[in-house]
Amino acid sequence: MVDAGKEIKVNFTIQKSGLRLQAELKIINGDLLIALTGGDTPHIGTITTFDQATRAITTTQFTSHDNRKHKDQVLAEELLNIIQPVLTGNCVITSGVHVNGITQAQIHATFPMAQNLGQQIKAWLQENPFEIKEPEYH
Repeated sequence: MVDAGKEIKVNFTIQKSGLRLQAELKIINGDLLIALTGGDTPHIGTITTFDQATRAITTTQFTSHDNRKHKDQVLAEELLNIIQPVLTGNCVITSGVHVNGITQAQIHATFPMAQNLGQQIKAWLQENPFEIKEPEYH
């Protein structure tokens, strides 16, 4: 049993088509914070949230250097769809992948790569249940 009251960080990676994606998972007392990054210029392009109570998923897209909105949430949502059934709390995924001169093959590879990271995280969560500390109110 993992003590979710202590800081726990776990890294997951996948490499394919000359591209590397990684997900850094931080457990915060049953809630998850995931930084999904990769490519030549990792960044925070989007923030995707999952509210355990309402099951709502929301995304914030930051403006990129050319005044367009980042679209990294598509990868975060792929990952989230896989881990959502085993989440014990809320989840926040920051996402930012940029590959200089990305090819169509690399673009198409990113979706199954994000799914693979989701499967890795899901398996880890199932193998490492949390001991969640409930807050006390006085």
